[in-house]
Amino acid sequence: MIRPKHCVTRLGAGLTILANLALAAPALAAGAAPVVLTRTSEGVKLPPEPVLGFPRPWELGLQPGYSPVKHEIISLNALVLWIIVVITAFVAGLLAWVMWRYNAKRNPHPTQTAHNTFLEIAWTLVPILILVVIAIPSFRLVYFENNTAHPKLIVKVTAHQWYWEYSYPDAKGLDFISAIVPGNKLKAGEGRLLTANNPLVLPVGEDVRFLINSSDVIHSFFIPSLGVQRYAIPGRVIQTWVRIDKPGIYEGECNQICGTNHSRMPIDIVAVTPAQFQVWKAQAAKQAAAALIPARPAPQMFAETTEFRR
Repeated sequence: MIRPKHCVTRLGAGLTILANLALAAPALAAGAAPVVLTRTSEGVKLPPEPVLGFPRPWELGLQPGYSPVKHEIISLNALVLWIIVVITAFVAGLLAWVMWRYNAKRNPHPTQTAHNTFLEIAWTLVPILILVVIAIPSFRLVYFENNTAHPKLIVKVTAHQWYWEYSYPDAKGLDFISAIVPGNKLKAGEGRLLTANNPLVLPVGEDVRFLINSSDVIHSFFIPSLGVQRYAIPGRVIQTWVRIDKPGIYEGECNQICGTNHSRMPIDIVAVTPAQFQVWKAQAAKQAAAALIPARPAPQMFAETTEFRR
């Protein structure tokens, strides 16, 4: 049995939470100053970069976009959201008006009308037009996401249980493993379950084509702030592309359940200027020249021992 006192207590707690969220909304929307980290990939130290693409506390919408594809995704999401808002408001208002205007007191003798040609045509054509309005930008976005022609750089991404392997075909021998950094080895500012030991390094402002596959089960290559999400399927190569707007660190993860350590497959990307990328690539290729086979991560790397939250 639900007691009135408990109901009042729960209602008060709910109102308190809503009030705190309302007070915190401006600060959350503005965001704190980005964390700046100095990362290392393939033994080569990278320049300090701000962490831009990462999940934020109490985030209700999409992550901010840092690529042309992500900007288009945000625009399409806003268009569909407002269409849904208008439809919901119209249907709710219509239901309220019908309940008020045609209740038993106001309308004791209901009409026997069974058909209305105008209404039947309208409620057939209007949904079709709404779907067309949604479909046109949707198809354009799908084509835009798949348009991988004329890239400046190609990166082969291979998913394994439970780490990523990155290789640069134009840099012979540059092939390395990117695995999770355990919680007890994280440095200040690094995100738990989102930090890898060898981040993927990419140049800013250049089209990068990803060739994505898997060596075992189905995975998913997902970087929300860059608008990248493609399945990694054994025996298939799936393509997508990205052009990063500004230097920074962008975090993602495998978002297709792939086994016991599915949550420990971070995608860690450091975007640098083209000149800095060329310097890193040359040095990393020298570092990798002696290693014919990339070192596989040890099983203990997947053991979570210490929590560290940004």
